[in-house]
Amino acid sequence: MSAAEGVRISRCAASVLEICAARGGDDALRAHALGQGLEWPGVGRAAAGAQQLVVCVRPARWLLLEPPGSDAARAERLRSWSAAAGAVVDLSAGLAALCMQGARVPDVLARGCRLDLDPRVFAPGHAAATIIAQVPVTLASLPAGLLLLTPASTARHVVDWINTAARPFGLMPQSSISVAGLCRSSMS
Repeated sequence: MSAAEGVRISRCAASVLEICAARGGDDALRAHALGQGLEWPGVGRAAAGAQQLVVCVRPARWLLLEPPGSDAARAERLRSWSAAAGAVVDLSAGLAALCMQGARVPDVLARGCRLDLDPRVFAPGHAAATIIAQVPVTLASLPAGLLLLTPASTARHVVDWINTAARPFGLMPQSSISVAGLCRSSMS
């Protein structure tokens, strides 16, 4: 079985900020994001920059993923976004970022997810919140694969469930991927 036929799950070390717009603050956020070279997606969408990924599954709230940095750099990012947004919460310790790759990923997740993840329906650039293996998960379809954000406290359960569900489809060894790796190739 080739790697293209199998399923690979990778962990991604990332800083995750939840950015919440103050009432009427969407335009200020959009302008701040553009100033940082980021596209600001609408609900149900994801957008990638060179080193950052933005996912939106709820109105007026976005998840910003970027490479992990120092505490000082993270504090500066929080201040920067807070000035433009209204409220910013660092969820880096609370969420685990996983990436699934391979042609059979929709088949694996169909065993425990009610969304239609066929790439013709859930194409790169799409995002959604759902339940997989009884755990809340935020999904984003990216050119590099399918991003899963899940509570850090249940990430091991999700990985174990995926490993079990993927065995019949050719589970490949676990690896890691960077935020830049997630963002590779632009989404249209």
